[in-house]
Amino acid sequence: MFTLFRRRSLAAYVYGHVLNSHKVHTSTAPLLQETGLYGFNHLKTPKGFRRFVEDAIERSNELVTFISGMPSAPEIIGAMDEISDTVCSVIDSAELCRATHPDREFVEEASEASLRINEYIHHLNTNHCLYMAVVKAEQDSHLLNEEAQRVAHHLRLDLEKAGIHLPSEQLDRANQLNMEIVQLCREFNENIINDPGHMDIFPASHIPKKLHHLARPIYRTTSGAFGGSAWSMTNMKEKGFRLPTDPNTLSSILQWVSDAEIRKTAYIQGNSAPLGNLGVLDKLIAARHEFAQEFKTIWNFKRERSGQLYGDLEPWDETYFTAIMKSAAYDLDSSVVASFFPLSQCLEGLKVLAESLFGVTFHHIPLAPGESWHPDVIKVALHHPDEGDLGYLYLDLKSRKNKHPVCAHFAIKGGRRLSETDYQLPIVALVCNFLGSKPASLLNHWEVETLFHEFGHALHSLLSRTDYQHFSGTRVVIDFAETPSNLFQYYAWDFRILKTFARHYSTGDVIPEDLVKSMRGAKDMFSGTELQRQIFYALIDQKLFGEEASSMRDTASLVAELKRQHTSWKHVDGTHWHTRFGHLASYGAGYYSYLYAKCFAATIWQKICEEDPLSLAAGSAIRHKFLQHGGAKDPGDILNDLVGKRILNSRYGGIVPDITSLSHEMELKN
Repeated sequence: MFTLFRRRSLAAYVYGHVLNSHKVHTSTAPLLQETGLYGFNHLKTPKGFRRFVEDAIERSNELVTFISGMPSAPEIIGAMDEISDTVCSVIDSAELCRATHPDREFVEEASEASLRINEYIHHLNTNHCLYMAVVKAEQDSHLLNEEAQRVAHHLRLDLEKAGIHLPSEQLDRANQLNMEIVQLCREFNENIINDPGHMDIFPASHIPKKLHHLARPIYRTTSGAFGGSAWSMTNMKEKGFRLPTDPNTLSSILQWVSDAEIRKTAYIQGNSAPLGNLGVLDKLIAARHEFAQEFKTIWNFKRERSGQLYGDLEPWDETYFTAIMKSAAYDLDSSVVASFFPLSQCLEGLKVLAESLFGVTFHHIPLAPGESWHPDVIKVALHHPDEGDLGYLYLDLKSRKNKHPVCAHFAIKGGRRLSETDYQLPIVALVCNFLGSKPASLLNHWEVETLFHEFGHALHSLLSRTDYQHFSGTRVVIDFAETPSNLFQYYAWDFRILKTFARHYSTGDVIPEDLVKSMRGAKDMFSGTELQRQIFYALIDQKLFGEEASSMRDTASLVAELKRQHTSWKHVDGTHWHTRFGHLASYGAGYYSYLYAKCFAATIWQKICEEDPLSLAAGSAIRHKFLQHGGAKDPGDILNDLVGKRILNSRYGGIVPDITSLSHEMELKN
């Protein structure tokens, strides 16, 4: 529905008018002049809604013309906010009227006004001049105060969510779907109000007196007998009650009526109305599905790009076309991005991160003869100025012939307490397979993210201080293992961190902030399909190693069926990609924990790190409340101690992550 402009709280709006009215009535001012609904002069009559809409559109169009001239950033945001204020006045008034006004004519006019202004909003959502102006304002954020910057950012995101980046044909279809969704939602809600269902109960004595106020008396004719010289039949009226089966009344019936048959009838009737919404819901699901399908967006893009009007979107198309779409939408060139990430500079970034957060430094340690397995390998000590060496890290990061194509962290020796004064320091290796484009071994940004991910695992091992190596570092329950690595991925996307080390390999220039914003926008562009993919992986893992494993048919057909059921992509016969999905071996019905870890990491980032990601305070909390415990403490206790009781929920007899932070990050509705 409505995405471009954010509504004000109706309660705040009405409260403001109440205060103003109170001030007038308690002053010596003359009596207030007559006005319309909610203080709007237009709304003295039902048809006033028509003029209300017309004036709102006229004023908004004037503001659109002004914004299209690309004034200054503060003027753009001010004008956009006035448009928002103008259209929201109509929408909020209309919706309040529809929900509360006793005059049917007012309700009908308000309903029409709401539809008209929503159509206009969808027109605004397709205005590329507005979008470019908002982008300009966000880029000129140094001219805005903090709140205005936030407005600019959210307006841009809202326009993009509405599909402003889509080709014109798809954008038109998106707007049609939006209007269809608005109308279907309205029909769905109206059906609930207009068709609550009802039940007739005879005799009236079957309904407790405490429910009589909810019921309407009804009567039926029955045949009865009376005595005399002969038996005769006569008609008699029997009193009963008709009760609606709306949710509130149904709840009362189920709570207070002792007759099981009446409760059964009420339950069936109450859960079988409104019948018309079965069809409405089918249409609503279809419309929302089409509107939300990133898969369809990619397919349309391929069709336009290739000129093939009827070709299917194949599994091998995804990476290619999504990369093109991201580059086009955000004017990204992967080679330009890579030019700011020489491998040597990325390692400097890890050093900056470790020193800023934990006050530790890395020192190169000479390799003893025979200690290294390749000339590329280097060894460093993680050193604290007060605590001395904390552990040792081997780095083997470059690709080479016959090296296993893996990016992983390996614990060589776990930390453990040897005596009151001696501690066995952990030793770990961080292994990657970076091809490193020439010159200067440049990394693609996804490789940078991988490096930071694996560094999170390494820090978990190096900074843990458990008494027993059995619990050292990453030797934790599987639900917890990926949390530090997912947390440190955030550092690979934050400009405040990237600017400390991401420099052009030849000029030395710091990576531009606008480039980082574009990178993040491209990252988020298909985040929904990536989430879908991770859920699909977890389903495979659960299916293969779940309760049905003993009677499992061949895994290739099972994976193919799951892919058809739970993803937007086709299965290619004869393929069995899962045979090289290493996590099936290492996780064994636990891959779902990767999604758990994403939720945990999102919460920790937003609650602990996001405000000042390089602060010693954040680092101290992460180290002393989290990393140092390894698996020696219950992970739930560790998480609650770090973030507070806002990270876990009890569900279905177990513990699941709170999804609020991840939903906020992905702009999903919780």
